Amino acid sequence: MAAGHTAARMLRSARRRVAAFLHAPSPDKHPAVVAPVSTVDPDLVPLLTELGVCLLDAGQASNEVEDALSVVASAHGDNEVRAFVVPTGVLVQVDDPGGVSTHYASSTGRAFSLDQVGALDQLVRAVVTGAIELAEARRRLARLRTAPPRFGPALGVLGHTLLTVGFGLCLRPSLGAVSGLAILGALTGLARVLVPKTSALATALPVLASFVVAVLSTAVLGPWLGVDPVILITPALVTFLPGAALTTATIELTHNQVVSGASRLVYGLAQLLLLAFGVVAAAVVVATPAPIAPVPFGPWVAYVGVALVSGGFVLYLSAPKGSLPWISLTLYSAFVAQAVGSVVLSPQLSGFLGGLVLIVVSRLIARLPSGPPRLVTALPGFWLLVPGAMGFIGVTEIATTGAQAVSQLIDMVLALFSISLGILTGTGLSNEASSLRHTWQRRTQRP
Repeated sequence: MAAGHTAARMLRSARRRVAAFLHAPSPDKHPAVVAPVSTVDPDLVPLLTELGVCLLDAGQASNEVEDALSVVASAHGDNEVRAFVVPTGVLVQVDDPGGVSTHYASSTGRAFSLDQVGALDQLVRAVVTGAIELAEARRRLARLRTAPPRFGPALGVLGHTLLTVGFGLCLRPSLGAVSGLAILGALTGLARVLVPKTSALATALPVLASFVVAVLSTAVLGPWLGVDPVILITPALVTFLPGAALTTATIELTHNQVVSGASRLVYGLAQLLLLAFGVVAAAVVVATPAPIAPVPFGPWVAYVGVALVSGGFVLYLSAPKGSLPWISLTLYSAFVAQAVGSVVLSPQLSGFLGGLVLIVVSRLIARLPSGPPRLVTALPGFWLLVPGAMGFIGVTEIATTGAQAVSQLIDMVLALFSISLGILTGTGLSNEASSLRHTWQRRTQRP
């Protein structure tokens, strides 16, 4: 009996071993690999690419966009995000435990209105401080990109008219030129409002606008009002002039952003050539009148022009509520500094003081509780310094009067780099002042 029980136990043990062997994994099979868990928030990289594109459309330089994206990524605990920014798009690369992933978004090429720029700056601050979640930030960013301008088409045309008259007054024209500037400013503003920015006609609009403005100025308004056509042509085309693009290009070049700076510089020069082509075509069609030397206004009229330019920017670019006094303060500060620089330094180097004061004042205003963001006040200042206008006036004089205005084109290059140097100096001084202030606050807060 005992031998039978022993045999039964041995048989059961053998069955268990055989069963365990049959159900064991085969030696040639690999164990399941557990995918590493990503440490990057799934909304971070899409937000960075979308945010970078919006910052480009808002008019920021490539180096400033890269710095902003780096701050956002660092604020959310990830230092393995790299961004490469060019004027046409943003490339973001992320190091995940599972490998390297790359994300790209292309720029729309449509410039933001000033109220969109203000809302974008507030959104970036909220993301950096963690006031909103990344998913909510993406939803707000999508709404911001499609938001309509604050003012409608009628006020946009009025704003463009004020801009034209204001910039014309800064050139100290005669009394008769004011009505011509208003007519041309309204016509050009109407064309800018009616032609969709995404249509094929928008590409040819600079040439068509410069041709029509030059024909009207040379054949109709100039002889009728007794004014020099050049005084009428340039202010009417001021919103087509690439002053901001050329200034941003030189800033990028001085920051070693060669690809972005060179491409933006070529774009700005191409815009100047398109405008000049329309003027040359008008000079072929219409006979150039004899030069007119009217009696200009006094120097005081330029300050009236700056006031009109401020109001025109608010209406045409749909500035945020309450920003008119701050935009006026910034423009007047830059304009006065540039006027002082033309006396102390030279007209070609006066942009250094203008650019320096422009950046310092705009940054100080942005620190105030009721002050608008820096870009809202600084972007109009880029147009007021108008380095693009200097080059366009030179090309216009060559086309209409045959004047050898090569020196004016050289002055434009000098003005570009003097403005950029002033902006860089003002930015450096502002950053150093902020660092000293933070250091002082930390020391005073220590027990």
